[in-house]
Amino acid sequence: MKTTFQLFIFLTSSFLFSQNLVLNPSFEDCMHCERSMGQFDKNVTDWSTPSKGSTDYFNYKGKKNYNHYNGYQKSRTGIAHAGIYVFTEKNYREYVQGTLKETLEKGKEYTVTFYVSLAEKSTKATTDLDILFTEEKLVKCYHSNYCEKQIKPKKATDKKFRKVEIDRERFYREKLGWTKISFTYTASGFENYFSIGNFNSNWKTNKIQIQRAQEYEFAYYYIDDVSIASVDSEIMLPPEEQPEILKVETVIKEDEIYTFNDVLFEFDKAILVETSVKELDELYAYLEKSPLLTIEIYGHTDNIGSVRRNKELSLHRAKAVSEYLISKGLEASRIKWFGFGSSKPVVPNYTAAQRKKNRRVEFKLNSE
Repeated sequence: MKTTFQLFIFLTSSFLFSQNLVLNPSFEDCMHCERSMGQFDKNVTDWSTPSKGSTDYFNYKGKKNYNHYNGYQKSRTGIAHAGIYVFTEKNYREYVQGTLKETLEKGKEYTVTFYVSLAEKSTKATTDLDILFTEEKLVKCYHSNYCEKQIKPKKATDKKFRKVEIDRERFYREKLGWTKISFTYTASGFENYFSIGNFNSNWKTNKIQIQRAQEYEFAYYYIDDVSIASVDSEIMLPPEEQPEILKVETVIKEDEIYTFNDVLFEFDKAILVETSVKELDELYAYLEKSPLLTIEIYGHTDNIGSVRRNKELSLHRAKAVSEYLISKGLEASRIKWFGFGSSKPVVPNYTAAQRKKNRRVEFKLNSE
């Protein structure tokens, strides 16, 4: 028997269009694109580094391998992204400094958005990813400002500046996907440049342990898709330019196993990340309309760690997915969950990319 799982997909996220004032927002324009480690300041058009920290630039033009010294990560869009150390044992810091197309207007509201992903080998995660708006472009080692440690705004510029602490409640610990950071900012009227990073010293930095350190403690983040747009600059596209709504019918066969695309968990835990909710909500909505169907959830891991721990983790993750569906209203009698650990890989576990594919949650629909 076949069932139809209907999803509605927009080709673009909205009928509204906002002008992004950030030049080269996803780091695609570059001068020496073949270079990467420590070469951000020399490579990326309209971007710079406000300190002597050696910010990294990753450009994957013509490449299919997204592994590098701190782990695996594919750009969120395009072929490029940046990488910075946000916390290290010796207060070493890295930043990215962007340029605006025009000075922000005093009193006007802007939506500020960028995406981050914690590097795979990071031992800590932090809440302290902030933005420093400045009237002038910051230069390295200005006055007594540290060259490679955290930037102290008062010592980095004699002109106007404003540091925005974005969110002190959320730890940015997602390693597989990208986390959206967004807030509304009311401009003071001097903002021509901005820098992203951690402006606090180690003892003031809000941080948590993610995994045991092999050599030293650090938090390293990738950055992509930076946007600053006026809230009232949104305009309605004319009818001929509005995106088409496509209804996609995905045929799901009973007794066949399917892998979730966006069901993800915190590192080494069975806690669902917020990006998982959309896909699970869609599945629940379908099950609600199909009361004669039952579902089985299967958890899998890669081969890193002990067999016992992987079996336990995979079971708890399958259970977490099941409990979420039950919390939405699915009858507990309609769902079962299983954990297979690393016993059923879909590909070998030789590389980080392969291990990522093996860390998965699957489901199968059955008739009662």
